[in-house]
Amino acid sequence: MPSTRDIVPFYATLLDACSSTKNLQNLKLLHAKTIRLGISPHDFIRTKLISSYASCAQLHQANVLFSFATRKPTYLFNTLIRAYASLGFFSHSLSVFRRMLFAAKPIDRHTLPVVLKSCAGLSALRLGRQVHGAALVNGFALDLGNSNSLITMYAKCGDLANARKVFDGMPVRNEVSWSAMMSGYGMHGVFAEVFGLFDRMLEAGERPDGVTFTAVLTACSHGGLTDRGREYFKMMQRRYAIRPGLEHYTCMVDMLGRVGQVEEAEKLIFGMEMEPDEALWAALLGACKIHGKLEVAERVAEKVYGKRLSVESL
Repeated sequence: MPSTRDIVPFYATLLDACSSTKNLQNLKLLHAKTIRLGISPHDFIRTKLISSYASCAQLHQANVLFSFATRKPTYLFNTLIRAYASLGFFSHSLSVFRRMLFAAKPIDRHTLPVVLKSCAGLSALRLGRQVHGAALVNGFALDLGNSNSLITMYAKCGDLANARKVFDGMPVRNEVSWSAMMSGYGMHGVFAEVFGLFDRMLEAGERPDGVTFTAVLTACSHGGLTDRGREYFKMMQRRYAIRPGLEHYTCMVDMLGRVGQVEEAEKLIFGMEMEPDEALWAALLGACKIHGKLEVAERVAEKVYGKRLSVESL
């Protein structure tokens, strides 16, 4: 019979697969198997089980497994904090963080980014500032992941000055840092700063990613800068070989629809390689309604209705 040292990594890999595919049925079967093999109490397996149940939106089961643990190291608390935050239960995530502090567990560099995400989700600026203080005290303020999370938290809470202060003070930045700062300016309508940062990013030799282009395209859409938006959309494909996602097409359709270029938006959607989602069709139909483009609206309705018919006839 294989030793525990041999089978723990194997079952950890299987649990990771369940987590990524969100296959609850297989997860339950694997959980039962780990119980029979006597490895379910193993710290590594327990952590994987908690994160896997959380990925399958089974937070009650994840919490039960956590409560059964006789030893609760920092990474186990981190797993449950991340589990709640990943599903948008930000108050619960912060509650687990408080339990961690009351238990006098040390925080590590993986703890605070998730806590800051929860602060941002609740627009809890005061608490976010306190977490920033904890990052400073514990020596994580210059850690890349923590700094990126601080930028996002401050930006989402409307404190752009402190977001920029964190950004400017970073010794090293990556594409996430730039994108987070650009998105922050964009969500508050400071479009000139979005484009200025994008130019600085390219000058610094950083390679923009899909999130970066979502930020600049959103700024173009909300700022009514149609020609500039078209240039960025071409740039992401031709210069950086980034395949546009639904979020990029939605930005483009929204941008074109705002200025009445409904036919161009329609052509863009019909030329997509992927299936448009409801948000994309709604953006186009909304533009048709605003600008009185009845013919385009009828073509879109026929297209969507035809697809529904074909699905139902299968």
